Amino acid sequence: MSDIGSRGYVVADALVSTSWVAQHLDDPDVRIVESNEDPLLYASGHIPGAVEVDWTRDLNDPLCRDYLQRDRFEALASRIGITRDTTIVFYGDKSNWWATYALWVFHLFGHTNCRIMDGGRLKWQKEGRPLTKEVPSYPATEYRSPERDDKEFRAFRDQVLQHLHSQGKMIDVRSPEEYNGTRLHMEAYPNEGALRGGHIPGAKNVPWAKAVDPETGEFLPADKLRSLYEEMSGLNPQDDVIVYCRIGERSSHTWFALHYLLGYPSVRNYDGSWTEWGNLVGAPIER
Repeated sequence: MSDIGSRGYVVADALVSTSWVAQHLDDPDVRIVESNEDPLLYASGHIPGAVEVDWTRDLNDPLCRDYLQRDRFEALASRIGITRDTTIVFYGDKSNWWATYALWVFHLFGHTNCRIMDGGRLKWQKEGRPLTKEVPSYPATEYRSPERDDKEFRAFRDQVLQHLHSQGKMIDVRSPEEYNGTRLHMEAYPNEGALRGGHIPGAKNVPWAKAVDPETGEFLPADKLRSLYEEMSGLNPQDDVIVYCRIGERSSHTWFALHYLLGYPSVRNYDGSWTEWGNLVGAPIER
């Protein structure tokens, strides 16, 4: 695929190439972060110098169905040795949806100096680049964060209900089978608790994986992304858009594509997604 800078993205430096990462492995102003669903994957081999941020252990509250609060985010950031000025480059498995999920949570705390390594582990390994089992150690920092701000990038169920009444645009990024209700979960994954199948009324189905090259895991050029989201789904950059999946991880990938690569100013991720909506008493569902 063409170089990132020539693909026509609105914010081209939201992505970095595997070559860029390889050139910055020893850069003290850059921290490489791996985030996966499989907790054993990082230990099996990771990019040299990369730290792990686990989506459940590190990013979620252990009791409340919510993300970590400011004190725990500060502790996480201090532990991995970053400051407010550190450029964080996320990568992971599953074509990077866990990487975009971690980036999205960091954005809730105002750390927007973040990038995604285009292609993730898939591309890094296909290129034969080195992996290591050595876990790096960085000096702890005194990271100070603002309170988590959910307003700009996060949607809650009441806001989704309001969105329905205002004729706002919604994208369901799950598989067609999940969207039409014939499956309650991703193929080869366990059901995570939804009692009903289907989709939120009015939501258009644009599976997250359509935004990437299946061979390399890289994002498609901007013109193809616009065709995907605008011509096929009726979106335009002026829309107020909510994206969702099952718990917000796949939809964070679409949020990233719309907000950064296509420049949509108003895109929110409904992280409650189908595990919440599919259990809400009286919530409207279409099939």
